[in-house]
Amino acid sequence: MTPAAEGAAADSPLSSAFSALGLSPTLVRAAAKQGYLGPTPIQSAALPPALQGADLIALAPTGSGKTGAFGLALLQRLERMQRPAFRRTHALVLVPTRELAVQVGEVLRELSRGFRDSVKVASVFGGVSVNPQMLALRGSADVIVATPGRLLDLVERNAVKLGDVEVLVLDEADRLLEEGFADELSRIRALLPARRQGLFFSATFAPAVQALAADWLHEPLTLDLAAGAPDGAAAPAIEQRAVEVDAPRRTALLRHLIEQARWPQVLVFVATRYASEHVADKLRRHGLAAAAFHGELSQGARTRVLADFHAGALQVLLATDMAARGLHIPGLPVVVNYDLPRSADDHTHRIGRTARAGAAGLAVSFVSAATEAHFRLIEKRQGQRVPRERIAGFEPKDVAPPPSLPDPEGTGGIKGRRKSKKDKLREAAAGG
Repeated sequence: MTPAAEGAAADSPLSSAFSALGLSPTLVRAAAKQGYLGPTPIQSAALPPALQGADLIALAPTGSGKTGAFGLALLQRLERMQRPAFRRTHALVLVPTRELAVQVGEVLRELSRGFRDSVKVASVFGGVSVNPQMLALRGSADVIVATPGRLLDLVERNAVKLGDVEVLVLDEADRLLEEGFADELSRIRALLPARRQGLFFSATFAPAVQALAADWLHEPLTLDLAAGAPDGAAAPAIEQRAVEVDAPRRTALLRHLIEQARWPQVLVFVATRYASEHVADKLRRHGLAAAAFHGELSQGARTRVLADFHAGALQVLLATDMAARGLHIPGLPVVVNYDLPRSADDHTHRIGRTARAGAAGLAVSFVSAATEAHFRLIEKRQGQRVPRERIAGFEPKDVAPPPSLPDPEGTGGIKGRRKSKKDKLREAAAGG
């Protein structure tokens, strides 16, 4: 973008809307340069109180601009601060995954490029050697974007001090406040100043988790835009389809849909590492550019796979739920639930990888007789019925139980647990 174009963009009515929210001219220009045409609903709702120093619990749909909302707020605080010659860590952004740490760090660096005083943003995460990250933190950093485990590792090595943190952001806050991160979050909390601003953002927040979040914050303002903005802005335009298919036929159906519908790219969610590798291998044997993405890959391999998918070198990405949180894949047209997610919240995060930034998208779920009851529960929680459909040549032979029998297998529809022989004998006796 030329300087003249930048100026025109910054003076446009939509960018003027950013100014009306209290954003500084420097950040209005930075937002325009990064392609922000104006504030999204969550940015309009969150920026004024965040810029005034309020604590926030903010719920908004996936792809709605949450990173921009907290990023612009914390950067404006840094811009107005008289920073000493030596650096201190003024803002800490905690995220649940390595990929999200990289992504958020890149957004913050790009938005701060126009500052008179440079802003140092460090992204730190596990799965790679700690030494380069320690070197990068020499002299500290104004903003640290971190996964909890690696942050504590760096604290123990005296590479990071958190006593000056003024803004704490939890991105994908509901995931970070779950039991799996409880010990690490408790230790980090003890290292932070008692007086600080807290900005907690996510697309989903169970009531119990929201109550836990409030315990971290001081008189937080709750913004709930998860079902659409108060001004009537629509939720992400995701068309949902539910295709009935027997579990052994899912891979063949997936290949059929990719080829017949000519999907240029598709993100496919599976339940396990083994499934991601196994299905990717089968698709490659039929000439499709496919790769697996899961937590047991090295960080270098994960980075290469995502880069290839972003670049269009891969048509199909077979991923576990680690790809469901926060990853932004521009223009992704289709998401497939090869295995159903464990919960309605996970379903929201999975399908939210498509239809981002105002685009439309398609989410397809494979539903078998064994998982029908679980999918009905997901429908109930999301408040949306998805009509079942069948594809010629892939009609299921197994029959789903009627709706009046919720989850007869007692599995919750969760990934492939089968009835025992005793259960089958009991059922046969009861039916006889």
